[in-house]
Amino acid sequence: MKRVMSIKPVSVSAAGKARERVDSLVKPIGSLGRLEDYAVKLAAIFGKANLPPLKKAISVFTADNGVWDEGISPVPQSVTAIQAVNMTKGITGVGVLAACAGADVFVYDVGIRNFSGHKGIEDKRVGNGTRSIAQGPAMDIGQAIQAVTHGIDVAEELYDRGYRLLGCGEMGICNTTTSAAVLCALTGADPEEAVGRGAGITDEQLEKKRSVVRTALELSRPDPDNTLEVLATVGGFDIAAMAGFFLGAAYKQVPVVIDGFISAVAALAAYRLNAAALDYMFASHCSAEPGFGIALEALGLKAPLQLDMRLGEGSGCPLMFAVLDGAAAMLTKMATFAEAQIDASKLVDIRES
Repeated sequence: MKRVMSIKPVSVSAAGKARERVDSLVKPIGSLGRLEDYAVKLAAIFGKANLPPLKKAISVFTADNGVWDEGISPVPQSVTAIQAVNMTKGITGVGVLAACAGADVFVYDVGIRNFSGHKGIEDKRVGNGTRSIAQGPAMDIGQAIQAVTHGIDVAEELYDRGYRLLGCGEMGICNTTTSAAVLCALTGADPEEAVGRGAGITDEQLEKKRSVVRTALELSRPDPDNTLEVLATVGGFDIAAMAGFFLGAAYKQVPVVIDGFISAVAALAAYRLNAAALDYMFASHCSAEPGFGIALEALGLKAPLQLDMRLGEGSGCPLMFAVLDGAAAMLTKMATFAEAQIDASKLVDIRES
């Protein structure tokens, strides 16, 4: 876990120079809104304002959650393995959208229950699914550390393969339940506000899902200041690995995109493990899951895409990749007022109006 504490800060000087350049580009000052902020943040991450096209990858961490045994989902647990395999074929939501964005998708098994493996899925197994959080800790601390470490390793491996823009997704039936439990443990949020319908459940199942989260929190009483304990007691292998992935991206100093609710909770866990990781994160879309807003508020981030999505898988990442590509192209390729021979002395900064 030494790498967790070795994350370097982004370049303040590069951010300042990028802001100066953005304000000098041939457009009304501030007229490209948050795209300008993204460009500055990218420059701070890479330490320069001249940004080449970025090779993109989305990592999908798959695992099963023992809380499924509590009968809170109508979806068979076998769907985790089925969809993990389908992801390797490029036929799921994340695969189709990633192809549009020119991004590669990599799938990792960190704990699919009773899974014998598949040639397109990399084995990063921590266990044969977690235990039910309603019966006790989902895993032990050693397993939580192992899952986080796997996530860090994956980010490093992708960096070594030349990827410079990363996204983080997941697949695991009932992982909105474990994510909600982790969110409540870290922030003190009430399950009534944080627990949503996930893949689709009845009102009765929703109430049972909330009850399960309450039971898990009362049973394990995780310390909100001990993030590893929170992940171990009420989390999942997928969430822990994703938290590690966010930390690994920051450690290698590359931008990483948050998908929806589960991804945001993992990002929050990474932030709690090392706050410096936040400077490398970009939110993508506003998940329709109610806990998403709580997680984003805790991170202090805003998601620009209002699409009412709640698929997961990392499906929001390739959409945000396109936004970041636009921000990088604007910063690198747009002309300045001087280059366009335009006098900008009379222009008003519309950010102040």
